Amino acid sequence: MTDFEKVIDFNNMYKAYRRSKRGKGFRKSSAKFNVMALDGINRLVTQLKDKTYQVSKYNEFKVYEPKKRIIQTTSFKDKVVQHCLCDNVLLPKLQEIFIYDNCAGQKGKGTLFGLNRLSEQIQEFYREHGFDGYILKCDISKFFYNISHEQLKDMVEYHFNYDKDICWLINLFIDSTQGKGIPLGNQINQGLALLYLDGLDKLIKVELGIRYYGRYMDDFYLIHPSKEHLKHCLIVLTEYLQTLELTLNSKTQIFPFENGVSYLGFHTYITENGKTIRKLNNQNKRNAQRKYLKMAKLVVSGKLSVDKFNASFNAWKNHISHGNCYRLTIQTESRLKNILEN
Repeated sequence: MTDFEKVIDFNNMYKAYRRSKRGKGFRKSSAKFNVMALDGINRLVTQLKDKTYQVSKYNEFKVYEPKKRIIQTTSFKDKVVQHCLCDNVLLPKLQEIFIYDNCAGQKGKGTLFGLNRLSEQIQEFYREHGFDGYILKCDISKFFYNISHEQLKDMVEYHFNYDKDICWLINLFIDSTQGKGIPLGNQINQGLALLYLDGLDKLIKVELGIRYYGRYMDDFYLIHPSKEHLKHCLIVLTEYLQTLELTLNSKTQIFPFENGVSYLGFHTYITENGKTIRKLNNQNKRNAQRKYLKMAKLVVSGKLSVDKFNASFNAWKNHISHGNCYRLTIQTESRLKNILEN
């Protein structure tokens, strides 16, 4: 079975439909599709076969945490196609291509994987060099909004062996918006964004010889004993990213190893006795406390249910439990208790 045959296979498309139903949102477009689901799947398969399938217009909304961003979401039928394409073709292929420390958007990986890899690398570096080293922390400015469609399509063609059917479908999603950039809300774009920087990963690991490195989407770090070598790396990376029409933002800096590094919402560092500490970033801490104090007041006023508040707060507590955040948890619970019980 070819890659495209996997996408247009009815059983695969039906499984993708079932998975798409589990997600939140899509109420209107999902309800319309669900009325005649089997007919809808058949119609999608037919449209893909005869190349009449088109991506629908996006819905747009803004989110403000952790920073202000515009999210563009697809219709339900486009989500089904993306699920089928990603699960059966795109993600399995990308996992063959990517380096181990490319942490986002892959099965068995995610933020906790990235944080644990950082802790492992800090421990290894400390055993080898002590505090004699530096960390180059990089962040790309407006990454998703500046991805070049043409360069991304060239990468897709190369890695998918110029398979015209698969490239046609992926390119539909790449070109589903005008100008530079790809929508943040598309499942397929999470994988494609990772692919866009795959060359950067290999430049850092192979050409620049950086042993301790990790990347989660556009957020990445390099650890090395020599500050001069990291300065050289920064020049090389800046030049390479310019070829991709990208730039590093002002948060990009070189720090002494003993300072640790902020990555994936936590600040991670090692103590003199070799213990790794992971604490929630100050900005994330302030944002979370402000959010839950506001939500607690909404519960008191009757505008938010206790169940919804508890579900959100417990999810946050579970997230920060992966760090050294016991005191923060107790303090936050105490402040919330004062509001909810008075």
